[in-house]
Amino acid sequence: MLRSALLDGPVSIACLLGLAEDERDQVAILQHVRQDQLAATWPFAVVAQAAASAFLIVMLARSGQTVALMPAALFTGLALLLSGSSMPLLRWMVRERWHPFQRHRVLATVAALLAATLTMQMWIATDLPDPVRLGCMVALAGAIGLSVVAAHDVRPMTLGLAAGLALTIGALKGVDATFVTALSCLGALILVNRRLGLVDRATADTHAQQSVESRTAAKMVAEFENQGTGWFWETDRHGRVTYLTDKVAADLARCGMRTTDAALADLFRVDALALGAERTLAFHLASRTAFSDYSVCAAADAEGARWWSISGRPMIDSLGRFQGFIGSGTDLTEKRRSQAEITRLALSDSLTGLANRQRMRTALDKTLARDSGPYRPASLFLLDLDRFKAVNDTLGHQAGDTLLKQVARRLEECVGDAGLVGRLGGDEFQVLLPDIDARERLGRLARTIITALSQPYMIEDGAVTIGCSIGIAMAPQHGQDGETLVRNADLALYAAKGDGRGVHRFYADEMLEGARTRQRLESDLREALAQGSFHLAYQPIVATGDARIVGYEALLRWTHPTRGAVSPAEFVPIAEECGLIEPLGEWVLRTACREAARWPGGVRVAVNVSPIQFANRRLPDLVASALAHAGLAPDRLELEITEGVFLDGSTDTDQMFKALKGLGIRLALDDFGTGYSSLGYLRTAPIDKIKIDQSFVRGTAQPGNRNAAIVRAIVTLADTLGMETTAEGVEHQDEIALLADLGCSHIQGFVYGQPANADDALAQLSARRGYATASGFRVSRAPRVKMLRSARVAVRDAGGAVIDGDVRIRDMSATGAMIDGLAIDGEAVGVDLLIELLEDQMFTAQVRWARDGRAGIQFAEHFNLERLNPPARSLRQAGER
Repeated sequence: MLRSALLDGPVSIACLLGLAEDERDQVAILQHVRQDQLAATWPFAVVAQAAASAFLIVMLARSGQTVALMPAALFTGLALLLSGSSMPLLRWMVRERWHPFQRHRVLATVAALLAATLTMQMWIATDLPDPVRLGCMVALAGAIGLSVVAAHDVRPMTLGLAAGLALTIGALKGVDATFVTALSCLGALILVNRRLGLVDRATADTHAQQSVESRTAAKMVAEFENQGTGWFWETDRHGRVTYLTDKVAADLARCGMRTTDAALADLFRVDALALGAERTLAFHLASRTAFSDYSVCAAADAEGARWWSISGRPMIDSLGRFQGFIGSGTDLTEKRRSQAEITRLALSDSLTGLANRQRMRTALDKTLARDSGPYRPASLFLLDLDRFKAVNDTLGHQAGDTLLKQVARRLEECVGDAGLVGRLGGDEFQVLLPDIDARERLGRLARTIITALSQPYMIEDGAVTIGCSIGIAMAPQHGQDGETLVRNADLALYAAKGDGRGVHRFYADEMLEGARTRQRLESDLREALAQGSFHLAYQPIVATGDARIVGYEALLRWTHPTRGAVSPAEFVPIAEECGLIEPLGEWVLRTACREAARWPGGVRVAVNVSPIQFANRRLPDLVASALAHAGLAPDRLELEITEGVFLDGSTDTDQMFKALKGLGIRLALDDFGTGYSSLGYLRTAPIDKIKIDQSFVRGTAQPGNRNAAIVRAIVTLADTLGMETTAEGVEHQDEIALLADLGCSHIQGFVYGQPANADDALAQLSARRGYATASGFRVSRAPRVKMLRSARVAVRDAGGAVIDGDVRIRDMSATGAMIDGLAIDGEAVGVDLLIELLEDQMFTAQVRWARDGRAGIQFAEHFNLERLNPPARSLRQAGER
């Protein structure tokens, strides 16, 4: 196999070197090459020299020069010996480095040398003219030079023949100019052959090293292609694929694509979004420009299951001619999947899987962007779960997380494909509804969400019920950018929670003004607290049996320098939100104790305590300090708390009750019946008094009113538990006797006068020896609720056109309301209209009077004020009675 390969020339030897397993095998192959050269070259030299010498002897014999026969035969043998031994000599000269030979060159060299030998022998053996001799010598030198240049593979034969000729000339002619010339040619030939041998050795070394490097590189490329994510490709000058890594070709074959003679631009499709440019592979292949890191997928892969990043550059040969493209690629599939997962996690809520705050804000900005296309309306829902904190605190955070997941699923079911649902954090959710701005549709969706989220949830083998409040803002009516729309939706949510929770509210401009007012009030509150601008007013608490004043409730009052008197119902919730309620409550407690110490013995003072104060472990120490500094007996202090302190049901509440009762003070339960708690706490809480909320007291004297039955039930419960009862908000004298008949032990309200300062309270106690005198209206009328809320109205003008606008309801009773903001005058008395008293529910009414932008309307049917779902009053520091 080796010999046959050698006869095929250098390509076969290169193939053998490539097949060798290591460098040792490659050295063995080169040794075989040298041995075959040896066997193939020096026999030719010996045969040629023998033939030339025999011919020379024959010629000499025929010419009669027999004297020269013996020297010729002697030196012919010496030439033959040198021809055979010149190969080892040359091997030593070039340090055993040989170049592969080719048969046709050997034959051509033998023929040239044979002709040169015959010419030389004839020149020596015959008497020829000097010009002919000179020509023969030139021809001989040219033949020898040609053999050296054209057939360096037979250098041993050339050197042997040249040495034999030189010695033969010397034997026949002696040392003359011809012999010196022959020796000079032989010396030059030796130097040239040695130089060429060294060059061949360096060339062979380079080829061997390149072969090893090529083999190592081939192994590394194969390993890289098989085990790594990289691959290689090559095209011809027409853009057709000439090489493609097998695994990529297999991936393309699975997509039904053939890579044989296929154009590279037809195999791959560039990801234009990832590229960020419009240039394609076809462009670069046609323009012969390099490209780098193009994200591509199989052209036939519609879903883009596999992705690669490829780079390429044009190949130019030594003459500057374009030969095609060569390049590499890497697998991007897993990287893109990882990036997609990272993006999903970065834009999704980790608990519920909904969109997170960042994704919702991005989607909102994109929806509202004017440069993204034609105008698109949009609406934004902001949701807050009602009573979620109670579930989280009582059942634990794990149960709270489970509840949030179920809420998320219900939200997605309600919204469906109409919008994007996201969780902002905690129990806040957001819904973006592109292309929807119809109030009726939005109202229906909001009611559907509230109903769905209010259904019971199964948590830890038990049923849990929460609620939901929704604020709605629409673009562009309520804002043309994301920040404004979110702010206004938040204001609408605030209004929904203020209107009793479990409802939805649309944004109105009054809400923004109210928010700004609250912000100004917060700043003014801080300044007022620092400057001592607050004062206390005291409202008497009167026993129903003998009308004796048994105590006063301390009510916080604030006279604003520009706004005048500010209602506690307005500034106390703000104080609770901004963290001012605790220092404000401490001031109230200390001031009330100090001023009540001047009253006659037995008269108590009642002070409201907010849930925030009640949760502070320092409260018992604060109460003890206030009593000690004022010198007030503990049984003369009554702290009023609300049902909100029982919501968490923790042992801290029981410990707080125990500590406060240990001081000897009294505890009263304020606003009873308006909170979210059950009656279970009454069994263990050390309550001395139940205060019946004014919403149950007002209207008790009116025929058919059910409040009287509620009051009787509360009184019966309190009597059974050994507690006193105080009816709040009594304003009419006919209610005093009725409440006494129902069993109330105490009454509090404007019927016994307006709240007064401490000095007036002391004068009142002294004037009638501690008894109170009723005043005000004698007979009850339909209760009116003071409020400030917006509502829609529809009025038909004189021309028959319907005027649809917004008004503000100032106060309201079961039979009518006072409104402002309606552009009508006194001539409109008797005009019928429709007013939205409940969300998306219109009620018929008639204008009874109108002046100065205000109007009084009478409802066609009595309206149940309880349907307004008034908010449970904030656990206030003090309030109007």
